[in-house]
Amino acid sequence: MTRSFTAGRLSAVAAAMLISAVLAAQEARAEGNLTVYCSVQEEWCQLMVNEFQKATGIAVAMTRKSSGETFAQVKAEAANPRGDIWWGGTGDPHLQAAEEGLTEAYESPGMKDLNDWAVAQHKTGGGKTVGIYMGALGFGYNEDVLKERGVEAPKCWADLLKPEFKGEVQIANPNSSGTAYTFLATMVQILGEEEAFTYLKKLNDNVNQYTKSGAAPSQAASRGETLIGITFQHDLVTPAVTAGVPMVVVSPCEGTGFEVGSMSIIKGAPNPDSAKKWYDWALTPEAQALGAQAAQFQVPSNKSAPISENSPKLSEIKLIDYDFAKFGSSSERKRLLSRWDQEIGAQ
Repeated sequence: MTRSFTAGRLSAVAAAMLISAVLAAQEARAEGNLTVYCSVQEEWCQLMVNEFQKATGIAVAMTRKSSGETFAQVKAEAANPRGDIWWGGTGDPHLQAAEEGLTEAYESPGMKDLNDWAVAQHKTGGGKTVGIYMGALGFGYNEDVLKERGVEAPKCWADLLKPEFKGEVQIANPNSSGTAYTFLATMVQILGEEEAFTYLKKLNDNVNQYTKSGAAPSQAASRGETLIGITFQHDLVTPAVTAGVPMVVVSPCEGTGFEVGSMSIIKGAPNPDSAKKWYDWALTPEAQALGAQAAQFQVPSNKSAPISENSPKLSEIKLIDYDFAKFGSSSERKRLLSRWDQEIGAQ
């Protein structure tokens, strides 16, 4: 009788300890969680997540979408945020998110180690976003496919309007893709708005598809599914490095725009402390070196981070003085996308 009572009492104590342990573990998990919205290539997103988890022990849930899609998600969830940090993707939608109060200001200790263009992005966004990499816009083609087509190699934006490229050009949709919005804003800055939309209407005759992802045209061009892909130059380098595809990367003769890929903490994030830890870690040279390991060749924002020999040489590219304040503003971005929908997308 006594032995049975003691055993029963011990079982109760053990059960109570088990419940306490489970509750403590759940609480620890709640304090050590992070949800990342990632807007670079899947391979890079996953490598970042894996390495951050190793470095911090924080459990990460990651969703990968293009810049425009992520902005739309952050905006849709504003009343009940589900994400903690938005990492990667072109800077314009990050600036729009900052302007619309969808992200939080944060001053990382790592700011002192960044290139001027990354710090400028932070200032333009009122401290609510920061530059993590830079990349130049351009277009490219598979040299073998060009020879098969028997056409002269394009060297300028104007060349893409030639009749021999009808149905041979691919670019993303600027509503979903930050890359394509950068192209839209670039043409407006190079040509002036009216001439730019005249150009885009003519280019539309040669476009075979407006993809969802900005990097997709480079992949299609590498496989010979399209002759020309308009995208960031680092995305065109990737298939050449990883698969030996004879890709030719073109910096257009008229000049070209560029992106400052950015990072922002989402306002009302469920796990703000974890978000700040990611933010600080993502600005370190070690974290920024992971891009090249994932065959992504943007130029990192930390001045001490290594730059891959495969990265496009920005000093050799004719870059325009891209107006991030104007084209990253909510009103200008909405207006240009609306006009594109009416005059290009509707066709």
